[in-house]
Amino acid sequence: MAINLQKGQRENIDAPKFTIGLGWDTNSSSTGTAFDLDASVFMLNDNKKLVSDEHLVFYNNLKSPDTAVEHTGDNLTGDGDGDDEQIKVDLTKVGGSVSEICVVVTIHEAESRRQNFGQVRNSYVRIFDAVTNEVLLKYELEEDFSIETAVEFGRIYKRDGKWKFEAVGMGMKGGLQDYLNKYQ
Repeated sequence: MAINLQKGQRENIDAPKFTIGLGWDTNSSSTGTAFDLDASVFMLNDNKKLVSDEHLVFYNNLKSPDTAVEHTGDNLTGDGDGDDEQIKVDLTKVGGSVSEICVVVTIHEAESRRQNFGQVRNSYVRIFDAVTNEVLLKYELEEDFSIETAVEFGRIYKRDGKWKFEAVGMGMKGGLQDYLNKYQ
């Protein structure tokens, strides 16, 4: 049975291979432009900095150098039920220099399209076992980010030799480049 997380809650991840599923729906928008939300993963070292440029896994770099993280592809609309984007993780392959995996969702061209997370609903991140498909953790983003255009959903981090997930739910006004500036 899945554990439904609240902001700030931490839980152990016991499955070495799992998939991070991200889903969302968009409200009717007066911008006249479709929403394109993008999931990205930053693989960070002990100093909370990107291990290398190749350790940013997103729609233009689908695999980490150690092949521990793989993005399954960009969903340009968010249409349909279930996960809109997925990222596969194999903790047994994570390089020794990686101590944290940060999961971020941004709105592509948010400023020019006049879009923000206040126009997004039913957003969630879930972690499910890659072998059994059992949902282990789920975090529904219930907060209203009326002006934010990027959200750090959660982070997977190593503590005392064990991997854990923390539901972060922190929004910011900016985009992928702003997170890159933060973590480089």
